[in-house]
Amino acid sequence: MNNRPSDHSSISPTLTASLNSAVQGRWFPNVYDLAVMIIILGLFMAIAQIAGDMVKPLPPQNVSPIVLDPWNLFEYGARTTVRMFLAIFASLIFTFSVAPLAAKSKRAERIIIPTLDILQSVPVLGFISFTVVFFLNLFPGSELGAECASIFAIFTAQVWNMTFSFYQSLRTIPENLDEVSTHLGLSSWMRFWKLEVPFSAPGLVWNAMMSMSAGWFFLVASEAIITTNSKIFLPGIGSWLAQAIEQENMSAVLWAVVAMGIIIALYNQLIFSPLIVAIDKYRLDETEGQFHANSWVYNFFQRTRYFKVVTLFVHWINRHLSAIFTRSPGQKSHPSKKNPAPSKIFDMVWMGGIAGVMIWALHTIYNYVSLSLDWEIFREALVGCFYTLIRVLITLTLASLLWIPIGVWLGLRPWAAQRSKSISQFLAAFPANIFFPFFVVGIVTYNLDPTIWLSPLMMIGAQWYIFFNVIAGASSFPNDLKEATAIYRVNYWTWWKKIILPGIFPFYITGTLTAWGAAWNASIVSEFVSWGPTKLEATGIGSFIAKASETNDFPRIVLGLTLLSFFVILFNRLLWQPLYNASRLISEDENK
Repeated sequence: MNNRPSDHSSISPTLTASLNSAVQGRWFPNVYDLAVMIIILGLFMAIAQIAGDMVKPLPPQNVSPIVLDPWNLFEYGARTTVRMFLAIFASLIFTFSVAPLAAKSKRAERIIIPTLDILQSVPVLGFISFTVVFFLNLFPGSELGAECASIFAIFTAQVWNMTFSFYQSLRTIPENLDEVSTHLGLSSWMRFWKLEVPFSAPGLVWNAMMSMSAGWFFLVASEAIITTNSKIFLPGIGSWLAQAIEQENMSAVLWAVVAMGIIIALYNQLIFSPLIVAIDKYRLDETEGQFHANSWVYNFFQRTRYFKVVTLFVHWINRHLSAIFTRSPGQKSHPSKKNPAPSKIFDMVWMGGIAGVMIWALHTIYNYVSLSLDWEIFREALVGCFYTLIRVLITLTLASLLWIPIGVWLGLRPWAAQRSKSISQFLAAFPANIFFPFFVVGIVTYNLDPTIWLSPLMMIGAQWYIFFNVIAGASSFPNDLKEATAIYRVNYWTWWKKIILPGIFPFYITGTLTAWGAAWNASIVSEFVSWGPTKLEATGIGSFIAKASETNDFPRIVLGLTLLSFFVILFNRLLWQPLYNASRLISEDENK
């Protein structure tokens, strides 16, 4: 906010110095500029090649184009990476559009938050079952329809935790920053880019990293798409894994792990590490930290000449264009948090309309399901929900006990968080399918109960939401409070109870809320597993939906998703919403 220019016709000193260097002949690209140019041109050529492949005619259904030759993983890995980043870009647009609306409007919040609660709990296979036909008909005969269905499925695995993270950050902006933005007369547009996005950036970047991991987790379901009468295989690592599992080819699984590791390491170094360095300046510290994140890619771009001048010039233009959206200092502005009290009559009509839509939807679902299913099937699905609920609660408890201490330790030591980031991302990105062979062989060999011993597969998919959010919360913990606790020699248990747990509580609740939905989502792949012809099933709503998806039994799919959504909404209202409100009160008290 202090970057606002007082004279719109002036040029920033940094840009002036850079332009003077250009006049003196030092504007010619150096070796760093040439390297960046080569990288950018190479990326554009690769993206253009992949885009051309995406509009080819649709391959024959039920015929896999995947050849389990390790050299093909270069192409398959590139195709998968492009899908992942297209989905993360769509997730970012959705987050910036929906989260502010929910955070700033009570009426919108009453619809958006429960809707997100439901959507994040719906398995990826549930979205694919009802959207793949739409996308295939949108681009008939073209592979682009299947590509859109795959990208949308990855999007549904990535978007929810990013949206919840941004929403939680917007609701916990400190009052003093809110007052400063009001005093400066920032418009809603300028407030969004100058205050809300920078304040939310640390949590949002960490959750974007988690979203990439979630995309990997459901990659098999996203690239080996099941339609009504057939299966469509898209070139990618997910479909490679699906074929390797079907053929019981352990070496192909290991090659996929190697390819995933290389891709994860590359985008961590090229994208997320520079982003962590860039957002380090947005930490709300009144004291200067002793460690600053470092990235060789960030430093590489800092050494360029041509691109540095271009970047500064674009920034200067953006500053002056943004001034158009800014009110004059004398003009009053109302902070977005302090909305006028809504009309009670309008609220009653609004909530009545929502209730009417819900009753109509439930009536429609009942009519559709009751034509094909009986009460015995309903009882089977209901019992499955209770089994899955028990697994989810145990999963969240174990994940919290394991990752809160580790996440706090890493988050309070930025050097450790920086060094462990790539390892954490790599572990978080492992699809549960990779562990199927070991679990299936172990369960069959030792004659174990699948209802119990398939449960760890659910934890594999859900635990990282808690871990990454705890790291983000501890990383945002102010340095002055760290120094104060050291000066006053606060004892260990008091520090945990009175200082750090309240400090990370909003982040932990955000992570647990998304882990809650992810655990229900992960049940689709963790309660019904296969390795070649061997299939293991654990009683639960996940296996109920998985079996229905395998046979394209849409009434069963609708019944399973409806009961699953009911359980999610019920516990959100009774448990998670009160905890979420408590976390906001704690944040507001800390920010006063």
